[in-house]
Amino acid sequence: MNILLWHVHGSWTSAFVHGKHRYLVPVTPDRGPYGLGRARTYPWPDSVVEIRPGQLATAEIDLVVLQRPEEWELATSWLGRAVGRDLPVVYVEHNTPKGDVPNTRHPMADRDDVILAHVTHFNELFWDTGATRTRVIEHGIVAPTARYTGQLDRLAVVTNEPVRRQRITGTDLIPRFTPVAPLDVYGMGVAGLPEALGPPGQRVTAYDDPPQAAMHTEVARRRAYLHLCRWTSLGLSLIEAMAMGMPVIALATTEAVAAVPASAGVLDTRVQTLVDAAVWLIEEPAAARQLGDEARRAARTRYGLDRFLADWDELLEEAQCASR
Repeated sequence: MNILLWHVHGSWTSAFVHGKHRYLVPVTPDRGPYGLGRARTYPWPDSVVEIRPGQLATAEIDLVVLQRPEEWELATSWLGRAVGRDLPVVYVEHNTPKGDVPNTRHPMADRDDVILAHVTHFNELFWDTGATRTRVIEHGIVAPTARYTGQLDRLAVVTNEPVRRQRITGTDLIPRFTPVAPLDVYGMGVAGLPEALGPPGQRVTAYDDPPQAAMHTEVARRRAYLHLCRWTSLGLSLIEAMAMGMPVIALATTEAVAAVPASAGVLDTRVQTLVDAAVWLIEEPAAARQLGDEARRAARTRYGLDRFLADWDELLEEAQCASR
């Protein structure tokens, strides 16, 4: 099957393109948000092919995967075909709803020409999608090669744009943890975070947009993984950390409650409980390793790549059959 999709979320796309299909990814000269092309910091298979917008009108496409509302019109324009009528389409919703939660209407609500795939059950529960057909295909990951050592008395955080997103990513909570141990923050748009935090930022080191494999190796050397997101979908970096064998300290919000079993870390809505957990794991490396072993088992059981790809193959086949 030839599948057209945009490169939007690097980790999710990395798992998706490990399937058995051919994946056409738009590329533009500026490699902007609608033409990123192939990933530069993730290893993708040769079945991912860059394609220029001008080539799409004559390209053989079997199905379109959309991830942003504006991609509907963009795909129709570039392809010269009506998405949802001439070509089957699946819309992937990665995010929690914004606005009038829990009454937020999804942009694809009440449509009969699309299947809406949520990446978590939490998202399906909270988005109002009306009569649109929905499925939940939980995340899958390409298993990291790095393994947890926890040799450094430091905490690891992986997040994107924490300065801009602030309360969403729990940036305001970071100073609660800096007295316990230094924090190393990895992700896109993390440059400037230490300065934005003021004096507590002296205990924070930011690593902006590192290559995935190198990041995994470094994250796995930290004692525990700190997940402070208040309102975000389940971050793949959290699952990847668990798969490496890292113990988790996390806010008990959104899908994290279902993803992290009690045997794999400490979850709570009381921040002081999480601070106390950080102290405990810094002081007790053996306890951290025990939690990490459980985290690894949980992540590899629930978020394995084979299950993820099998679920997607089933949905893609359903979408194709429904359009015939």
